[in-house]
Amino acid sequence: MSGSIVQYYGSQQSKCGYCAGANCSLSHGMHAYRLDCKDYQDLIDRGWRRCGNYCYKLRNQETCCPCYTIKCNGLEFKLSKSNKRILRRINRFLRDGKRDSKPEAGDGDGEADADDAIGAPEVTASEPQPQLPDKSPTVINVDHVASLATAQKKPTKQATAPAVEAPTLGSNKSAAPISNKPCKKAKQMRLDRRRAKLGDSASISTKPVAQEKTLRDFLNTDSETNKHRLKLRLIHVYDDEFRRTLPQSFALYKKYQISIHNDPPKNQDAYKDHLQATPLKNEKPRDGPEMGYGSFHQQYWLDDKLIAVGVIDILPGCVSSVYFFYDPDYSFLSLGTYGSLREIELVQSLAENVPSLKYYYMGFYIHSCPKMRYKGKLSPSYLLCPETYEWLPLTDVIRAKLDEHKYQRLNEDPAARDVNEFLKEHLDEVMMLLDAKTCTNYRHYRQASARGCLRCRYHY
Repeated sequence: MSGSIVQYYGSQQSKCGYCAGANCSLSHGMHAYRLDCKDYQDLIDRGWRRCGNYCYKLRNQETCCPCYTIKCNGLEFKLSKSNKRILRRINRFLRDGKRDSKPEAGDGDGEADADDAIGAPEVTASEPQPQLPDKSPTVINVDHVASLATAQKKPTKQATAPAVEAPTLGSNKSAAPISNKPCKKAKQMRLDRRRAKLGDSASISTKPVAQEKTLRDFLNTDSETNKHRLKLRLIHVYDDEFRRTLPQSFALYKKYQISIHNDPPKNQDAYKDHLQATPLKNEKPRDGPEMGYGSFHQQYWLDDKLIAVGVIDILPGCVSSVYFFYDPDYSFLSLGTYGSLREIELVQSLAENVPSLKYYYMGFYIHSCPKMRYKGKLSPSYLLCPETYEWLPLTDVIRAKLDEHKYQRLNEDPAARDVNEFLKEHLDEVMMLLDAKTCTNYRHYRQASARGCLRCRYHY
């Protein structure tokens, strides 16, 4: 049975997890009983995000810390020097079992880097959990409501409107087209120009330029002679394997929350509400990835010990990072950054069979909160314009604008508008649950409300 069912809570006001201000974080919120993965993809492409079954969207023009949805093109991803140092450090640890006291000769470029401070706290901490509304969703039979809505939904005439070319998923009209061709190194480009100028490439004796190592090259270093073995397991949040490893994952989460955030979870149920509960169904279309779409935990096992967990949603157009937690005893490995690189590699792997699944969503970029700016270090990254919902490259120009004022439209074209703007005729056909046995669309509900006093809490 298809269909998404939510209970809209309206505008919310709460404590901010970024600046710690009281009642200054302003957002829209709703409880999601069930969401089609495509519907949730559409929601995060319009600035929404989930925590368990609670979905929220910041009111960026009013809230204390504007949050901009950020994504990275996994197929165009470029490793930074800092990324390579972290990968080499982890590979040396797996090979020799030793903690580095200093970076290996030849690894660095003389630049100071927070990630390279051995034993320093992990700089890529996960986003704080949003403060949930002080209310509980009404208990309903989700399958019954879906059946009821389907039975009562009648076909309606579509309003004619000028055809508008819908942008493809992740499109960015204002940015230059993204090429999948590997960029030549500057040295090789100079050599090519020199050959062309002389008109005789054979007359120039040059050494072959070494092929630059890819992310996958750095990660595929498992060997029988290694001191340690690191294994990744991708499990669905409602699989038997999740339940079997629940004691280890909860103990790890508790240790992380106490050490990194000084915020111990109340109990195991609170952990499950935050990081297991999901409104997403495990959809397995024929043209989708082997594990299907839905919510997963990517577990990092060092020998027989669980040292990190990445909570992710696999959607039709992306892998969306929900949360990441790790054993603080292994902070010297910069596991937060390493987890992001592993999730980008997962995107690259999935895109081989599902070409549209090529983006890595990192949640929110909060420029007004310096500790959350690290997400912009992955290249190439794009921010979602909060008014036109177009993706724009995160450049120094945009960073400078955000330095001047924490809220920015981002899209500089004043004539640009949201091509998927929600029109009244679309709202009229949204199905609404009036009670356990009655379902109608918004147009009929509005007409009935004008005559009487109906209440409706659910949207189908």
